[in-house]
Amino acid sequence: MKPITAIIKSKNMKYQMIMDSPLGKLLLMEEDGALVKLSFRAEYREAQIRETSVLLEAKRQLEEYFKGERKVFDLPLNYAGTPFQHEVWDALRKIPYGEVRSYKEIAEAIKRPKAFRAVGQAVHNNPIALIVPCHRVIASDGSLGGFAAGREMKMKILTLENVIL
Repeated sequence: MKPITAIIKSKNMKYQMIMDSPLGKLLLMEEDGALVKLSFRAEYREAQIRETSVLLEAKRQLEEYFKGERKVFDLPLNYAGTPFQHEVWDALRKIPYGEVRSYKEIAEAIKRPKAFRAVGQAVHNNPIALIVPCHRVIASDGSLGGFAAGREMKMKILTLENVIL
C-alpha cells in the first residue's frame, strides 16, 4: 500500500471526469498526477474536464471492481487532511474486500481506542469513496451505521462485495 501524503505545494492542475457505474454516476478528480476525489455527487467542480491517464486508470480499475475482478486498488492517491484523518484513511485501506470493521476497531487500530466518534467524522469526510473503503465501517452492534452517500448506497456496495450483515 502506497502512503498517502497531504499536498504541500500544488500546481493546481485539476482535472475531472464523470463515469457511469452500477451505483450511478461517479465524479473522479485528479490533481498533480494523483486521484484526489471520488464522489457519488457527480457534478462538475472547479476543474477542467479531461480524461487523463490517472483518471482513465481509475475508471478501468473501478470497472474491474464492479465486475468483481478487482479487490485492491493500485492508484496514486493524494488528499489534504489532518494527520488524524490520514491515520484513519490509511486504516480503512487495510480493511480487506468483503470484510467490515467497526468505528471502535478502527480507533483501536490507530491506537486511539476512545476516539471512535472522531473516527466516524474522519470516515464521513473521506474524499476518495470506494477506493478508500469507508463503506466497510459499521457500528459496533453490527448495524450498518452512517454513510455520506446514504445508507441505501452503503448497502448496495456491501452487497456488491458479498458482505452479509
